[in-house]
Amino acid sequence: MNASAVAPAPAPSAAPAAALRQLYFLRFAFAAVWAGLLFVSADTLGALSTTLLVVYPLFDVGCAVVDLRSARAHRGPVRGLYANIALSALTAAGLAVAVSSGIPAVLRVWGAWAVTAGLVQLAVGVLRRRMGGQWPMIASGGISTLAGASFVVQAGQDGAALGSLAGYAFLGGVFFLVSALRLGRAATSV
Repeated sequence: MNASAVAPAPAPSAAPAAALRQLYFLRFAFAAVWAGLLFVSADTLGALSTTLLVVYPLFDVGCAVVDLRSARAHRGPVRGLYANIALSALTAAGLAVAVSSGIPAVLRVWGAWAVTAGLVQLAVGVLRRRMGGQWPMIASGGISTLAGASFVVQAGQDGAALGSLAGYAFLGGVFFLVSALRLGRAATSV
């Protein structure tokens, strides 16, 4: 790791916090709707569940691109965001292939993504901690890493189902909501 990857976060500013806050509210809303739709279709890999599985990481790519543009404009940490974009794009492709092999394959791909993306989210949250509102993102990254490992384990068990992914996405959305609310407080105190 080079020095620029671990440099302290810049002093708080209202503009990046406001941009992140809006993005985090959007991510919460998307996760809540997505989780509800996956939950009702989680028993099989039908057209709806397959579409949802591929759309989720693609939405993550879009959010990371928006976040990246804002972070670059305000000289924030961007390396983790590039990693997130690559991981999520690869995951979308991996899920598009995995759905033809069944739910265990989907859980393995999703689990690998949750582990790696969780580690990236944890690192980005740590680098942004001075901005405020990042402790929920740090916790979410750690939980995502553990949840990803559990999805891989679930894939090897009889009766593997997609319902746990709905719960995972909703919980992640709640962390985005909490972080958005905390960023609102940070923005008003700057």
